Amino acid sequence: MIQEISHITEHIVFIYGCTLLCIYTLLAYMALQGVRKFKRRNDYMDYDKVLGSELLPGISVVAPAFNEGLSIISNVRSLLTLNYPKFEVVIVNDGSTDNTLEQLIVEFEMQEVDFAYDEQIVTQPVKRIFKSRKAVYGNLIVVDKVNGKSKADASNAGINASTYNYFLCTDVDCLLDRNTLIQLIKPFLEEEEKKIKEVGEPCPECGYVHVIEDNVRVIASGATLRLGNSCEVEEGVITRMRPPRQLLPRFQEMEYIRAYVLGKMGWSAMNAVPNVSGGLGLFDREIAVKAGGYDAKSFAEDMDIITRMCAYMIENKMKYAIRYIPVTLCWTEGPATLKVFGRQRTRWGRGLAEIMSIHGRLIFRPKYRKLGMIVMPYNLFFEFLAPIIETLGVFYYIYLILSGSVNWPYAVLLLVFAYLFSVMISSLAVLWDQITFRYYKTWKEVVGLCLMAFLEPLIYHPLIVFFALKGYFNFATGKKHSWGNMQRQGFGKKKPAMAVTK
Repeated sequence: MIQEISHITEHIVFIYGCTLLCIYTLLAYMALQGVRKFKRRNDYMDYDKVLGSELLPGISVVAPAFNEGLSIISNVRSLLTLNYPKFEVVIVNDGSTDNTLEQLIVEFEMQEVDFAYDEQIVTQPVKRIFKSRKAVYGNLIVVDKVNGKSKADASNAGINASTYNYFLCTDVDCLLDRNTLIQLIKPFLEEEEKKIKEVGEPCPECGYVHVIEDNVRVIASGATLRLGNSCEVEEGVITRMRPPRQLLPRFQEMEYIRAYVLGKMGWSAMNAVPNVSGGLGLFDREIAVKAGGYDAKSFAEDMDIITRMCAYMIENKMKYAIRYIPVTLCWTEGPATLKVFGRQRTRWGRGLAEIMSIHGRLIFRPKYRKLGMIVMPYNLFFEFLAPIIETLGVFYYIYLILSGSVNWPYAVLLLVFAYLFSVMISSLAVLWDQITFRYYKTWKEVVGLCLMAFLEPLIYHPLIVFFALKGYFNFATGKKHSWGNMQRQGFGKKKPAMAVTK
């Protein structure tokens, strides 16, 4: 009986592993094709001409802030310098207990105004809204609200206060590329251009142009994020990109590149993007509001809002798309200590468990098309269950070793294959990214980052699995978990003696 169970278990694990390897290979192939296609189109894009167009839609940049007094002024100034003709910056002071709000009022000469605040999404109460007396800061809005204990609640307040049909959600302590808005709005504009071309000539019978109503509607777009821990920064602008020097952030940098350049670009090619990062995402405001906005109680609000927006589009029989572009447009500061990193990844694990609990009804529902038949099943079997299966697999191997039942030639061959495949995928992502966009100045930096792929399965990945399981446990037991303080150290500043022109 035990032998039969072991035999069945081995077959299940083998099939599971082979399926996962096939999925990664397919994603890598589709991502590489997508990157090449993007690069060909982007090389011929005249951004100056596009930025001069009067048809560009307005964009609201929504950035929640809680106790950001150390860097709030420089971060807001950076957002105000984005290269786009029509945008506003909505800073949401989420009940800060430091001098964040006071600094904003003094620096930008803000005054309380009567504002037509339309609470389409319910949030904690908004106390005051400020605008600047100076015309040069006319596109800056500061919303002061009661703390909602989550970024999601503050983001919802920012959406309510926003003016335009599209909003960019970011973190106030992230650094954005100056061309972020024009890059992220491009997928929306390309789909609108298709509609215009498909409409055709006026009808000869009635003289009207008949609009095709089943066109695809882009509801969100995202781009690559990186860590700015060791980058050189001057006045809110990255002047020299470097891989993080510290071990933990360096692992995260490689993980981010792999996740965005290969993972999400592959999903984008299939129009099955599972989520748009909370650090950088451009959204169709109308659809986001109708879907209910961000879930203020969720620890995975970025995945939750995308899932609900997709479900809303399907339930209302509208075609939609979520696009990713492989260009790095945002730099964030990754946790450098195990304590802060563990808190972050435990929160992510709990958030994924919440998503499976709340949206599990969508799994294997043909009605929900790719969302129900591809995205949610993948999230269940290869994201949520992966840490559980891996842990059980480790204990099973220990049992086989103790019982003397290990087929060592087969076991060693399998482990070596899985290890080398992991190294290959990570190295491919880093190398392809560097060959295509050349973000790092020297190949020494690239090789140093690739070498982390050899250590990841041994050091970093076990940490990911442990903290994910901890998040699952906290969710299952109902243990309270706060967002916690990231204890950021700030981005590195450019040293005059090392000035580099990119």
